[in-house]
This record gives sequence, C-alpha cells and structure tokens, in this order.
Amino acid sequence: MADTPRVELTPAAADLVRQLRQAHGPLMFHQSGGCCDGSAPMCYPDGEFRTGDSDVLLASLTVPGVAEPVPFWMSKTQFEVWSHTRLIVDVVAGRGSGFSLEAPEGVRFLIRSRLVGG
Repeated sequence: MADTPRVELTPAAADLVRQLRQAHGPLMFHQSGGCCDGSAPMCYPDGEFRTGDSDVLLASLTVPGVAEPVPFWMSKTQFEVWSHTRLIVDVVAGRGSGFSLEAPEGVRFLIRSRLVGG
C-alpha cells in the first residue's frame, strides 16, 4: 500500500487541469473540511490560497502536459477523517464554488474515494 498514491486525477480531471494551467499558470488544490462547497476540492493559482500549520500536503500531482507538479493540500482535521482513503479527483457537470478556477466552465471538481489499508 505504500506505493498507492494518496491523490489521483481521472482523465477528465487531468484534461481540465491542463486547460486551467494554460489559462491561469501554475495551480494548486485545497480540500477543506467545511460544508457545502468546502467539501469539494478547490483549484487556485498556485500560492493564491494560503496554507499553514493547519494544512497537510498530500500529494504533488504530476499531470502530463503540465510543466510543474500540482500540489494537493488538505486541512489537518479533514485528513484525520480521510486518512485511510485514496482521493480521486473527478469532474462533473454543474456549477461549484465561485472561488475555484473551474467554476466559469460549467463544471466542478469532485472527490471520489477508496479505502486503503492502514
């Protein structure tokens, strides 16, 4: 289980990341533990969302066609709840939060998860 990635992207999510990278430059994700849109991964220009001691860097995602890794952060409290899951970032139709870069595209990122051994 040590080589099981903590976070991965579906092909559709990777395509959207490539489009957003082209339009906005280097990107980052942050997954909070909040309600409503806080339960969806938010995509920002890298560094726009300030992370700190209350956040955990889960992964630096390698996306073919994107020059630099895309960091995926999660709040520590959310990580405690999801520590035995592999997160799969997907894309679905519908409007998410106005703060996430994909919102104007008519789609939103969504987390799917699978249990992994602990």
